[in-house]
Amino acid sequence: MQKNILIRSIAALSGIVMLASVAACGDNTASMTDSSSTDSASKTAPISGNFQGAGASSQQSAVEAWIAGFQGANPDAKIAYNPSGSGAGVQTFLTGATAWAGSDKALADDEVEQSKSVCADGTAFDVPVYVSPIAVIFNLKGVSDAGKHINMDADTIAKIFDGKITKWNDPAIADQNKDLTLPDTAITVVHRSDKSGTTQNFVSYFKDQAPDSWTYDLSENWPNEVGQGAKGTSGVVSTVKQADGTIGYADFSQVGDLGTVAVKVGDSYNEISAEAGSKVIEDSKQDDTVKGDNRIVIKINHATEAKGAYPIVLVSYDIVCPAYKDTKQAEFAKAWLTYVTSDEGQKAAQDAAGTAPLPSSLKSEITKSIEAIKTK
Repeated sequence: MQKNILIRSIAALSGIVMLASVAACGDNTASMTDSSSTDSASKTAPISGNFQGAGASSQQSAVEAWIAGFQGANPDAKIAYNPSGSGAGVQTFLTGATAWAGSDKALADDEVEQSKSVCADGTAFDVPVYVSPIAVIFNLKGVSDAGKHINMDADTIAKIFDGKITKWNDPAIADQNKDLTLPDTAITVVHRSDKSGTTQNFVSYFKDQAPDSWTYDLSENWPNEVGQGAKGTSGVVSTVKQADGTIGYADFSQVGDLGTVAVKVGDSYNEISAEAGSKVIEDSKQDDTVKGDNRIVIKINHATEAKGAYPIVLVSYDIVCPAYKDTKQAEFAKAWLTYVTSDEGQKAAQDAAGTAPLPSSLKSEITKSIEAIKTK
């Protein structure tokens, strides 16, 4: 009798242990699922406080989406971004007035050196957060309003922006567009009036692919007196929209219904798209000549012949310190970059701004740089 009771007690106890084990496995499964996902800002400790950023106007639509996503998981974090332009944003960051800068160009050596006075330790570094083609936009009656592209090679685009080609029916354009009837309309160039990484990325394509037609030094400032200037990406787009015969350049996310140039790559003319821009980055390498730790800088391969690639593209960066004098700033910078570069953050940018996601080949190195930010 006692033996039977003992056996039943052991069986019951075993059943309880098994149930507890199953429950524990269920908990572990849920935990593993959560911990394996790096795509949510909520996976870090909640961030609180006021945080400022400034810089590239090209990033504006994406940043607005990122702020909404980040604040959704961190409701006590108040974030503001001033799309003042890459150059202005970096200079503001180097005064210590902002937690981060958005820039369409990597830091210059002297800017890395200047950052020593702002960062609590080490020097500032850049992490790619945004990949987008730069559109050559135009407004030409009978062409752009009919939804048609215009084909151009690098030499032709460079000569237009240097004032050497001044009519839309110039043979250099007409010979590449035999299916179009081009008017004898004067070309009005519209360029950025402010210091801009978009400008530098745009003209660097000329420097690489049409060096005989574009002899200016590489700079964030527009180098000649051709055409008229407009402030910010939105300013260029707005100015091009206002008059027939205009041509400019702008981040693809803000082009709207303006005409765009299909750029010659190899023997074909490739139209602009996020996917076409991504193909160039996949066919590019990191710049191993940059100075400073934790930096991930892409050397864009403008000479790409990858099928379907669009060669005029910008990689926009977020610039942060590896250590901040204010711990809250450090915690924010680390959490912000973690979210922005995650699959969730990249999708938010793609939905809002039509950007291409960061190549998966960069993910591990980006994570390593972000982890270098000290929060204690």
